[in-house]
Amino acid sequence: MTEQASTAADQSVMDFAVEAVKEAGRLTLDWFQSSTLEAKSKADGSPVTQADIAVETLLRQRLGERFPGDEVIGEEIDDEDGEKADNAARTWVIDPIDGTKAFVQGVPLYATLLAMVDHDGPAVGVIYLPGLDECVWAGRGLGAFWNGSPCRVSDTATLDGAYVCTSGLSYWPETALSKVREAGARVRTWGDAYGYALVATGRAAAMIDPQCANWDVAAMPVIMAEAGGRFSNTSGKPDWENGSALGTNSAVHDELLSCFS
Repeated sequence: MTEQASTAADQSVMDFAVEAVKEAGRLTLDWFQSSTLEAKSKADGSPVTQADIAVETLLRQRLGERFPGDEVIGEEIDDEDGEKADNAARTWVIDPIDGTKAFVQGVPLYATLLAMVDHDGPAVGVIYLPGLDECVWAGRGLGAFWNGSPCRVSDTATLDGAYVCTSGLSYWPETALSKVREAGARVRTWGDAYGYALVATGRAAAMIDPQCANWDVAAMPVIMAEAGGRFSNTSGKPDWENGSALGTNSAVHDELLSCFS
C-alpha cells in the first residue's frame, strides 16, 4: 500500500466498483466469439457493438441506484443530465469494452474499466478481463489487488531486457520507438488495459499509450500508484486527461520518458 497525502478511498465504494464491473463485464461473454455479434463504425472509425452498449447501460444503472448524485462519463452513451457535473462530489468514468477490436476478433485480452475520481483525484480503478476472468483493482490508500490478493509491480531496474507493452506500434513517434528498442526493451503489443494489468501485477515493466482517450486510462493512475508504480502522460505530467499515458514499475519511468523527449 502506498502513502497518500489525500484522503483514502472508502472501502465499501471500492468493493461496490469491483462487483459492478464484474457483473457488467460478464455480459460481454454473451456475445464473445458469437455469430450474433454485430459491429458498427462510430464517427471516429472505431467499432461499437451491442455488448458495449449493454455493459455501459448496466453500469450506469448500478451507479445510479447506489450513487444517484454522482456524475457518470462513458464512452458510448451521452449523459443527458448536464446539471450533475456541477454538483457531483464524485465522477465515474466507464469504458465498457476497452479493446473492442480485439473483442470483435474473438481475442480475450479486452477489458471492462471503471474509475472513480473525487476532489482529491483518482480514487478507485478497476480492470476486469472477462475473457480471462481476471481482475485488477485498487483504491487510494487501500492497496492494489489481483483476483483478491495484493499485487505489486516488478523490480526491473532498466529498459534493457524489460517487457514494454503497447496497444500498437503505428501510434508511436518513430524516434521514440527507436530509442526504446535501442535501450534493449522487449516491446510487445499486449495492449489496451491488459498491458496496465500486466504492469500492476509485475508481469511487465511498462505500458505505453502514445495516443488514448480519457476513459481508456482513467482507472490506471490509482492502480499504478497503489501497486508501487508510476503513471503519467508521455510528457511526464501525472495526468490521465491529456491524450497519452505511461504506466510503469516506477524504476524505468524516467528512462522511458527520455525516449519521448
